[in-house]
Amino acid sequence: MEYFSLKRSNAADRGGHNLSSKVYVRSTKSGKVQKIVRELYLRKDIPCSSNLCRACLEIAPTDFGKKATPFVLSDTPAGSKDYPDGLYLVPDTNAFLSGMDLFEVETAFHDVIVLQTVLEEVKNRSLPLYHRLIALTKHEGKRFYVFFNEFRQETHVPRETGETINDRNDRAVRRAVQWYNEHITQAVKARSNKQTRIPTVVMITDDRDCLRKARAENIPSSTLADFVFGLENADELLDMMSAAQDQREVRSKKTELFYSEHYTISKMMTGVKAGILHQGIFNVSPYNYLEGSVHVPAFDKSLLVLGRENGNRAVSGDVVVVEILPQDQWKAPSTKIIEEETLNKNDNPEVEDGENIVSERERKALQEEVKRAHGQSSEGKPQPTARVVGIVKRNWRQYVGHIDRDSVRTTSKSTRQQQMVFLVPMDKRIPKIRIRTRQAGELLGQRILATIDSWDRDSRYPMGHFVRSLGELESKGAETEALLLEWDVQYKPFPKTVLDCLPAEGHDWKVPVSVDDPGWKGRKDLRDLLVCSIDPPGCVDIDDALHARKLPNGNFEVGVHIADVSHFVKPNNAMDKEASQRGTTVYLVDKRIDMLPMLLGTDLCSLKPYVERYAFSVLWEVTPDADIITSHFTKSVIRSREAFSYEQAQIRIDDVTQQDDLTEGMRTLLMLSKKLKQKRYDAGALNLASPEVKVQTESETSDPVDVQTKRLLDTNSLVEEFMLLANISVAAKNYEAFPQTALLRRHGAPPKTNFEELANQLKVKKGMELRTDTSKALADSLDTCVEPSEPFFNTLVRIMATRCMMSAEYFCAGTQAYPEFRHYGLASEIYTHFTSPIRRYADLEAHRQLAAAIDYEPLDASLHSKSKLEGVCKNINVRHRNAQMAGRASIEYYVGQALKGKDVTEDGFVMKVFSNGFVVFVPRFGIESLIRLRDLATPEPEAEFDAENYVLSVKGSVGRNVELFEKVRVRITDEVEGSTGKRKVKLTLV
Repeated sequence: MEYFSLKRSNAADRGGHNLSSKVYVRSTKSGKVQKIVRELYLRKDIPCSSNLCRACLEIAPTDFGKKATPFVLSDTPAGSKDYPDGLYLVPDTNAFLSGMDLFEVETAFHDVIVLQTVLEEVKNRSLPLYHRLIALTKHEGKRFYVFFNEFRQETHVPRETGETINDRNDRAVRRAVQWYNEHITQAVKARSNKQTRIPTVVMITDDRDCLRKARAENIPSSTLADFVFGLENADELLDMMSAAQDQREVRSKKTELFYSEHYTISKMMTGVKAGILHQGIFNVSPYNYLEGSVHVPAFDKSLLVLGRENGNRAVSGDVVVVEILPQDQWKAPSTKIIEEETLNKNDNPEVEDGENIVSERERKALQEEVKRAHGQSSEGKPQPTARVVGIVKRNWRQYVGHIDRDSVRTTSKSTRQQQMVFLVPMDKRIPKIRIRTRQAGELLGQRILATIDSWDRDSRYPMGHFVRSLGELESKGAETEALLLEWDVQYKPFPKTVLDCLPAEGHDWKVPVSVDDPGWKGRKDLRDLLVCSIDPPGCVDIDDALHARKLPNGNFEVGVHIADVSHFVKPNNAMDKEASQRGTTVYLVDKRIDMLPMLLGTDLCSLKPYVERYAFSVLWEVTPDADIITSHFTKSVIRSREAFSYEQAQIRIDDVTQQDDLTEGMRTLLMLSKKLKQKRYDAGALNLASPEVKVQTESETSDPVDVQTKRLLDTNSLVEEFMLLANISVAAKNYEAFPQTALLRRHGAPPKTNFEELANQLKVKKGMELRTDTSKALADSLDTCVEPSEPFFNTLVRIMATRCMMSAEYFCAGTQAYPEFRHYGLASEIYTHFTSPIRRYADLEAHRQLAAAIDYEPLDASLHSKSKLEGVCKNINVRHRNAQMAGRASIEYYVGQALKGKDVTEDGFVMKVFSNGFVVFVPRFGIESLIRLRDLATPEPEAEFDAENYVLSVKGSVGRNVELFEKVRVRITDEVEGSTGKRKVKLTLV
């Protein structure tokens, strides 16, 4: 129950306040009744923010500088056919929920009043949409104004007895629109300049009842669709509306249901608590779109979810609850490649045809799988399978894809008829999305951004709507933006609020000349040290520099100096918030998407040569055997003598004629780094491999010219060893100072089951043993996986072993027991990231903690809060992974472009064998690609698959066996992949 009382004060002055109080009655757990009174101060000085209104300008509250906030709404707002004198829009909650993409369009929807009632409802309904709405209110060009209608006396609406909260909120929106219209009319009439144009304030709502009441009360109102219809580019804009609205209109006519109903949240939670249902994240196999898996805490191995029916409308990435199926329905994981575009080529997006959810073709594919599972020996043992019974959290995002040409009825660009088409997402794990569009002709051959709105039981595919076109398929701009969107990389230019945090001197900023300047407080003057940096060629964001010099006692002083980013980026300001959201710099083949504005990243923080820079230094005393005697941490000022590329540094070290102190220092560093590396390997650190290539591009056009495998020099390893040492030293220091909140990085030991398959493959094919009980055992046994005739084989095994690993992750010290801190890959018991604060947010946080640990400055409250830091870790873990994936996708795109029109033959290695194809890895280009049976000959040749020995025997004209780890010659051409529209490398056996 909720009661409401309004006390009126006698404040008759213009800015006077009225007091209203809300009285809630609620019962406590013990059954007592509590009365809660919340007082609301109703005011008359909350401005309308229209530049037409002088009255509000006079009473608007001012800040401490006696300045009023500038008004937002234009005095000449744009009009439409129905409202030629201009209009201000007041959308209700549902208008924002179903049309947020529309409101974000740059060319329409300006001068919008966001009511407090609506903003709070949006926040309760969808946090991501709320954040997008907040971003719009900060976008100066859009002119979105938040009006606190609940606190303004004339627009405050008490809830009436028996009135639902929903009805009260609708009434509050209508009251606000009514007041705004009266208020703006008065404001215009009060102006002396005889202005006759009086803009109309229009409510936008799709609620029929609310529209009916508004019309009865003469309140200007419109549905979102009707309003958009009157705008210039209506066709494109109408496509951007959420399809969920139209779905509801059609719902009553159809009864054919394809999927079972989802359980309620309470039923799911009860089942999970009782241990009969299980919660986890739904993942779809990249090789077989009908095979999903869910890893749940109760079991070591993931549960399989086979077929669309059992997937029950879950999309890859959703948090789901599953129920384990009876044992007679357990199956072995698929050994077959099943791709949606080959099975469901001719589906019609317009009709559901009352077709069975599982099409005949899909059923048959699954039957084959059942037969195979039953006739299997231990290698393909039936695995527990499950079905999705409900969705805890949808992780839907915006998806990039292209329109399936076969689904378009008419491609004429002149027709404006709406038709239903399929959008095929770039991510093969996502199902086709049905979207309605009036511009199908124009959208063919374009990269398109779309979003899923709903997936109901009576629809075989999810429904969604068009957001915007990114440009032509395969064009550099469209494909780059596509991969940034796919991996959720924040690539928009830095907003003004962030740039305002930069030093006012800009590029002219210098380290203060006088040592008495506050900037020098607590800093050590290390400008006389012979410091240099060693980085990849062309590097401009130089995070780290090094030095080494001999001490009188025969030991060495070694220093790692890291850019002092925390001096420039203060906790919780706009720049810090932006950096924490971005989490990391993203490196693509032809561009960098920075975490921090360029002024800092490539100039003021960057440890460029020949200039003085602020640094955070770690100094060690080290014996000639690379044993650490002491560590010391200090803020400092350095002057780098030289910026080398890895190659330049290597040449200088190897050149015996160079006997200067700087070169000698580099030789000392190299000698010590080799010893440090050996110590790590002796402790069980892993030497893993990843297929790394670099794409050479033309400097003018950045078109790809050539692809090369990266060469690693001793100097690469030199830098790496000292960065690892610095990270480990800082981790120990920060943990000692902040045992609950130190931000650290851990790498979990992989569960035994992760290596089962690889160990069995090596045993069966090569008679080699892979031991995995400790990282040392794994490292030693990897060293023995050598084939004298094929040097690359060891690298191949290391690449495959890397994929069996867990991902390393950032975490907050207080959330794990100390043994769990261990970094398995580096064989270190504690680790963090400290050495790249220009490009990683984790390192910036570590800098702040270290500065507090050495009493340089107090620690900000946000770094004392375990829950806040857990949120930071969660975000940077996702961002770190996404940045890696975007970088790989960029290389993949450029390799495809570099091979466009080429026809080359190269060596490859078979990495995976299926019953209808196999995966080949080509070291020369760092690519792996699928070769299906149907690629070998037409018609598709028959083949026998021996799962136990990993052999595929291809019959007919091809007549050959393909075995795991086999070295094969492949012909490399390029093709545009039908399913994703990406230009992909195509491999065929020679």
